[in-house]
This record gives sequence, C-alpha cells and structure tokens, in this order.
Amino acid sequence: MKTDIEIARAARMEPIVDIAARIGIPGAAVLQYGPWKAKITPDYIRSLADRPDGHLILVTAMTPTPAGEGKTTTTVGLGDGLNRIGRKAMICLREPSLGPCFGMKGGAAGGGYAQVVPMEDINLHFTGDFHAITAAHNLLSAMVDNHVYWGNELGLDVRRITWRRVMDMNDRALREIVCSLGGVANGFPREAGFDITVASEVMAILCLAVDLDDLERRLGNIVVGYTRDRKAVTAADIGAAGAMAVLLKDALMPNLVQTLENNPAFVHGGPFANIAHGCNTVLATRTALKLADYVVTEAGFGADLGAEKFFDIKCRKAGLKPAAAVIVATIRALKMHGGIRKEDLARENVEAVRSGLANLGRHVRNVGRFGVPAVVAVNTFSSDTPAEFAAVQEFCAELGVEAIRCTHWADGSKGTEELARKVVSLAESGMSQFRPLYDDELPLWEKVRTIARSIYGAEDIVADAAIRDQFRALDAQGYGHFPVCMAKTQYSFSTDPNLKGAPSGHVVGIREVRLSAGAEFVVVITGEIMTMPGLPRIPAATSIRLDEHGQVVGLF
Repeated sequence: MKTDIEIARAARMEPIVDIAARIGIPGAAVLQYGPWKAKITPDYIRSLADRPDGHLILVTAMTPTPAGEGKTTTTVGLGDGLNRIGRKAMICLREPSLGPCFGMKGGAAGGGYAQVVPMEDINLHFTGDFHAITAAHNLLSAMVDNHVYWGNELGLDVRRITWRRVMDMNDRALREIVCSLGGVANGFPREAGFDITVASEVMAILCLAVDLDDLERRLGNIVVGYTRDRKAVTAADIGAAGAMAVLLKDALMPNLVQTLENNPAFVHGGPFANIAHGCNTVLATRTALKLADYVVTEAGFGADLGAEKFFDIKCRKAGLKPAAAVIVATIRALKMHGGIRKEDLARENVEAVRSGLANLGRHVRNVGRFGVPAVVAVNTFSSDTPAEFAAVQEFCAELGVEAIRCTHWADGSKGTEELARKVVSLAESGMSQFRPLYDDELPLWEKVRTIARSIYGAEDIVADAAIRDQFRALDAQGYGHFPVCMAKTQYSFSTDPNLKGAPSGHVVGIREVRLSAGAEFVVVITGEIMTMPGLPRIPAATSIRLDEHGQVVGLF
C-alpha cells in the first residue's frame, strides 16, 4: 500500500494558473510561488465584493483518539465529491504547523487519495506565512523590551508585561524563561516565556482580519502589558503596528493550491483549536464563497472545540452563515470511546461501538444547538464490519441525522458521492437557522459557564479569586462583549484527557485568562493545557530525512 507522500508524489498536478482560471481568477491576480502554489492579490479579492455567496459547509468531528478520525481527509474528499457530482466547489483548510509535523501528529494535508498538493511544500514552510507571523510577533516582543531599556516613557511595569515570544516548534524548555540576563547592557531581567506560533495573537489576528487596514488596526490594539496603575499599553503605543503589518502584508493573501483531483483549495492560516480558535482565515473563506457555489472548510479537533469556536468566534465576527455541518466519525474511534484498547480495534465489537456512540451523540446535539443541520460521515477503515456500521446508522437515525459510509481515503471523490449529495440536499433545503451559543452582552464568566454546561456537559466552572477578579476587570474595561476562546484538552469533553465517552457533571477549572484585544476575544485556559507543546518521547523528526535522491522521506 502506498504511503500518503508516495501518493502525493505520483499526482499529476496542473499549473496553478490553470487551477485559478478554472474558478475565474485571471492570471494577473495570481502571484506564483513556483508552478504549483500561489497567492491571490488583494485588488482582485476586493473586486469580488458584489458577488453573491455560495453555501458554507463545516466539517467537524467527534472527540479525537489515537485511532484517528480523518477530518482534513474528509474535507478534501467532500470538496472533490461535490465537484464530481457537478457542483462548483472549493475547500478552505488551515496551514500545518512545523511543531506537530516534527512532533507526533505528522502532516496536515489530508491522506490517501484525498489530499491537497504539493503535500511536502504545504507541510514544510509552504509560502512562509508562519515565519512572517513569528517575525511580526517577536518584533513586538523586542520593541517592548527595547522601550523599557531606553527609559520606559510609557511606564510599563516589567512585572506586568503580558506579551510573550513565539516559535513554530514544540519546545517545552521555553515555556517559562528568564530574559535580559547578563548585566546592565542587556536590559531589565524578568520572567517571560514562549508559546507556539499557532497560539500567537498575531496568528488569530491574521485569521480574522478582512483586509490590510483591519489587520493594522487589530495589531495596534494588542495589549502588551500594564503600567503600575494598571493602565493598558498597546502595540500602537509602542509604535510597532505599522512594521508588523509590513511583515504580514504578503502573509495576508490567501494561498491557492489543488487537490489530487485538481480541484481548487485555499490553505491559509493555522491556529490550533485546543489552544486557539482553530479556523482558517476569514479572508480565504470569504473569497472562496465569492468564487464557488460550495465552500467546504474544517475546524480543528472535535466539535466541542473547533466547531464551537468556528460558530461563536469566526462566524460571529465575520458574519458567516453556515448552511450545513459534517461530523466525522470512525468505528475505531467509537470503540476507543467505548473502552477498547488501540491494539484490539481490528476485532469486531458492536457493543463497544454502541458504548462509544454517546460521544458522537453529544457532538451531534451540540451542533444542533447552533441551528445548523448535520450529517455524520463515517470515515471507513478496512477493519470495519457491516454490523458495526449498522449500529452507527441506527443510533444516528434515532437522533434524526443520517450516517453515511465514506471511502475517500481509498477511492477519492468516488467515495464521497453519497455524502456530497446529502450535503447539497441539506444546504439547499434552507434548514439552517444559524445562531451563536451566547449573546455578546453576556458577562465573560457566564459565557464560559454557558460553553461548559451546554457543550462540555459540565456541572459548573471554578477559578480562584484572582482569576474571578480578572474576569470582572475585563468586563469593567469594556472587553465583556468579546467572545471567549477556550483552551482545553482535545481528548475529552472534560479537562481530563483520560475521561473518554461523554462525561457529565464534571467541573471545569480555569487556570489562566489572557486578553487578546487585537483578535477581539478572551482566551480562557483550563486544566493542564499548554500553549507551548512538547515533543513526544520519540518525535516524528527522528524518521524524517532526505534520501539519496534528495527527496523527503518519513513525512506523513
């Protein structure tokens, strides 16, 4: 059986200008990064403003397990399937981070015969967007410390500097650091730390900005710290916003690539969903909606994280109205939520599937809370049996949704024809009555409690007095109308990654609150979640190398 990278290398790609022409983008609007990838110019994007929007389809999933669910693969497969049945469709994906590529997760360009290509480029550096975000973020970090060094005219309290540094790699040693050591010439020593680039507020801003003016405005609103009397100091106060926007000018343009079946795809932006808002850029999504009748996008991890943030942050802020949602499940993952070990997944176990269906059921109900009609896509593995799939179908039918078997990993678009037809039926039925989970006017604490109770099945939320005071202060400072971005483990509805299935009655502990004034949301960090991941015991990097022909091997 061929590996993903072998399948991708065998692809017959078409010149990216031809892919662009197929959806009506003229050559003058295509800025090529070699023959297979390009950025689309802002002038052309602005020219699309008066066109009607296509149907927006969200692909989300049940709670992930080590068995894998294949959300990106399904997004690609569905986009290809919609084109196969004669619909004009595009997909919008996030860009992969180098951290997971060299850590545990591997690449993020789909799999099997449902991939976006050039796969190696997309997974490794791509068009340099993440490096631009890292540079812009760390420019602000340097300018903050430089401002303090040269007299600190704004009166920044070095104990209250909140702006950290970032890098696009998993490195637990940098989570907490002391900087400016080495004497007077190096500044004022203070505690600081690093996050991974995908958790940067600059990443969130890039993904939510609608144009360059909006980008610079948001960058200027970043709060980097506070004075002794608790007055906020922003990136605009430091004088960094303009230079940061210059570094991000090209990164803001959406990246156009293609699927293995030569269908158009935007791959742009990449915040994680467990520590950030987990969606591709608003600009790419809006542009695709002007170019295609159907736009398929994904939100990271399970629907309790990615879909909730897609609906409550991205759609709320960008005025998007999703027409339908696809919830990806696998028999293997259902068995794991039913208590089966990974090594036993190949054996038929209908009772384990039935036990694990509680997890899928909660995700189906949660998507329904937003008024969006859904279908369940069962991403099929060779070990699945008819009896196991029948159990899923029966359960979903009781919930009023259809479960459809999909074989896109092995068969490409042929394996998603039935799913594509169902998505068209849902989207064109006008059934969607999209609404966010909570109102803007609800206090921040109550927004978090609403998510915990409604989406996670929790009894309540808890935090110590200092954290509660932060919530009250943010409300008082005028940030109470912001949505909240929950940082929580992706492996459970609770904050305990080992609690599988659909736990209820647990308590969600809030450890930290971070204001993202430029992104216009408040990050709420729960449990043991880290904004700078570490590498696993055996990183994927140990298997990645160049062969004798100079080709990359070990990337998956």
